[in-house]
Amino acid sequence: MRTLYRKFVAATLLILSISVIIGLFLTNWIYLNSTKQKIDHQNVGIAKEIVASIEGMHGHQTALTPYLESVGKLGYQVLVINEDGDKQFFGEEFAKTKLSGEARKVMDEREIYHGMSEDSSQAFMMGHFSNDVRNTVGVPFTSNGEQYALFMRPNNKLLFSDIHMILAWFILAVAIFSIIGMIWFAKHLIKPITQLTEATKELTRENFKYELNISRRDEIGQLAQSFTIMQRQLQHNDEARKSFISNVSHDFQSPLMNIQGYADLIKAGVTKEESDQYLGIIDDESKRLSHLTKQLLIITSLDQEAYPMKISKVRVDEQIKQAIRRYQWLIEEKELDVSYNLGSCILKYDAELMSNVWDNLMTNAIKYSGQGDSIWIGLEEKEEELVITFKDTGIGMTQDEMDQIFDRFYRVDTARKKGGTGLGLSIVKQIIDLHQGKINVKSKAGAGTIFTITLPAI
Repeated sequence: MRTLYRKFVAATLLILSISVIIGLFLTNWIYLNSTKQKIDHQNVGIAKEIVASIEGMHGHQTALTPYLESVGKLGYQVLVINEDGDKQFFGEEFAKTKLSGEARKVMDEREIYHGMSEDSSQAFMMGHFSNDVRNTVGVPFTSNGEQYALFMRPNNKLLFSDIHMILAWFILAVAIFSIIGMIWFAKHLIKPITQLTEATKELTRENFKYELNISRRDEIGQLAQSFTIMQRQLQHNDEARKSFISNVSHDFQSPLMNIQGYADLIKAGVTKEESDQYLGIIDDESKRLSHLTKQLLIITSLDQEAYPMKISKVRVDEQIKQAIRRYQWLIEEKELDVSYNLGSCILKYDAELMSNVWDNLMTNAIKYSGQGDSIWIGLEEKEEELVITFKDTGIGMTQDEMDQIFDRFYRVDTARKKGGTGLGLSIVKQIIDLHQGKINVKSKAGAGTIFTITLPAI
């Protein structure tokens, strides 16, 4: 398997190689288009100074040879050709001594030869170091009445001075330590990714308490932080899932056991009065199961990624009034004082879903209100939103209870005695979220509760 570490090293080396190749081509282009001509002109100037010194000599012909030998010792390769074509080398000899047609013009036509810049056989900058007589500059000169041609170039071996060797070692050392540093950095970079991989494997084993010790301020640190948040959320979801299964099992098991138990008592034979009482309990428990099943179906539907909402224009005030009328018998039974301020208002939303919202909030207010308490429902239409308020003077809630009321199956102890499923407010929250709305709750133990729903006015 090709690990990320190997890929990183390979990619870095490839980038370095490509950079070197591009650098060489760029350097070669600069050399061929600029530097090559400058070097040629510099050497032509030196060659002209040499021949000017020779032509200024008034001594015997024998003075020419010692002078050119001294030039060769100063780091130049020199070739002198006389009218008869005889060649004489000073300094290190050229590996290739065949003259080109352009070079012969120095003797034949007395022209200056620019071999360093115009030699077509040297298409790459490494040709600068070619030990070929064609890779020279040539100038004509006269000594004691005889015509000569002088070809010269700097000695390649002397080009690599001590400073060049130091520079070469410096470049080599930089390259070696850069590669070592890159490999070390790759290991340092890959280490937290390896830790994240191990943490992911632990999550697949449902080990949500695996500690990920990564303290960085870069993108990997942000990834590790996001991973930790995800880990906590998965742990919360796992606990919620297990709690959900446990609560569903309990809420189904309790009425089923009651139905089975009272059915067995009726089968065993009881009085007419007892039979009617037991049948009433069985009827209540079956309704409780039916209500729970309905709530679970709504929850399951809302959990779909794309719930098929049926948006239409709805009279909000009329729909809330219908919810009040549906529970009029409960209101009268508990002698509750229900008042409302519901002006005519039309809003676009899913009528069936929002009907569940008003039903749940209404039954919630009735359920937790004491005998003779009051319930108030208000509707306020603003420019860009609609605010609906359900206020009761019932038992209220503590802060801890308010923090959990929208969790599935959450019920305070007093609520369990009232037959609730613990799903109503969770359903309300999901439906409001689907409509891009908000729901807030304010409450105080013993002083009642206020639910405020804000819906966008679309």
